[in-house]
Amino acid sequence: MTDLELARYIDHTLLKPDATRAQIERLCAEAMQYHFATVCVNLCWGRLCADLLDKSDVKLGVAVGFPLGATTTLAKMFEAEQAIDAGAREIDMVINIGALKSGLADFVRDDIAGVVSTCRRKKRRDALLKVIIECGLLTDEEKRLACRLAQEAGADFVKTSTGVNSTGATVEDVRLMREVVGPEMGVKAAGGIRMREQALAMIEAGATRIGTSAGVAIVSGAAATPAGY
Repeated sequence: MTDLELARYIDHTLLKPDATRAQIERLCAEAMQYHFATVCVNLCWGRLCADLLDKSDVKLGVAVGFPLGATTTLAKMFEAEQAIDAGAREIDMVINIGALKSGLADFVRDDIAGVVSTCRRKKRRDALLKVIIECGLLTDEEKRLACRLAQEAGADFVKTSTGVNSTGATVEDVRLMREVVGPEMGVKAAGGIRMREQALAMIEAGATRIGTSAGVAIVSGAAATPAGY
């Protein structure tokens, strides 16, 4: 796989609470230089990133309900609406993990479907929705259930983790998720991916997107920057 081919898998990510404007501007500059798929940032930086990325081949992604997923569905929908209005074309939302572990499948499905409806609203360009299931906090059966619920709700991707609350992506989890959702739905591996070999292993296991703050290092061989989720 060439550097450019690998770069198109990468969501260049900075979600740390202490991220500065200068760091966000550098994130966008790097994304444009290396032609990453997206930048993924917190909502407060959405408008700035949309302006910086205008007319480039890099899309804006925004995290919703991040990092706990424990806000209400309406709150997640409102965040998604603000993000899309700011220019986001991809939304990464965290499921309600406690509800999933409580066996409240309908609640979790409806929570995801609410954000799906915001991403598909008429008279607006569609935004892709990635659903973070936080694998490190789930049993294998809960992972399977979360993937099925995200698929039933109409999401575009399932995503391994936030990189904040638990262990990050593993090849085993990516393979499990791909087996559950089949070939049509996206699978995003995120959390702890710092080296090219890790990224390629995730892709081989079935990932169609890689979330990382070390995108430059992965595609260029440069030293990895500090972790940014």
